[in-house]
Amino acid sequence: MNKSVLCGFFILFAGMIFSQKKKEIKKHGIKAITVTEVKISNVSEAATEDAVTAKAIMDEKNIYDKEGRLAEHYKYGKDGALKAIVRYKYNAEDDVIEEAEYDDKNSLKEKQTVKYNKLGEKTEELITDKDGKQVKRHTYSYDASGLKTERKTYDANNALVLTKKYTYAYK
Repeated sequence: MNKSVLCGFFILFAGMIFSQKKKEIKKHGIKAITVTEVKISNVSEAATEDAVTAKAIMDEKNIYDKEGRLAEHYKYGKDGALKAIVRYKYNAEDDVIEEAEYDDKNSLKEKQTVKYNKLGEKTEELITDKDGKQVKRHTYSYDASGLKTERKTYDANNALVLTKKYTYAYK
């Protein structure tokens, strides 16, 4: 089989798997999606099909809850070893309220907690380390139309280090 066709097929297949929307995941009762990367070796125009080798490497795996929301994301290194696990929690409106990253031994590395206002607008993201100490914090402001107007970033000492302004042009 042509090496480029094989690689193209794999990329297309992997893209289709992870392009599944929450609605399809829930509709089909999908519990997990695993993507496996295939490393092709000895690929050159001069290589014969017998000289081409392929090695499957676990790239990532997603686990979904019964509502079709991403519950866990597993990240693997190029050697196939588990590198990190990210676990998600949601509020009643399906907004992510917590994203916790764990290392390969299931020890907490970092946690991001998100707050929303009554309109469902993100108002704060707090990133903490494994000990619960602030690493970074973002606050968000919105105009009367609900458009984001500003994001402020604070460092570990809660000192303002960056302000990002959003402006909109209309037709």
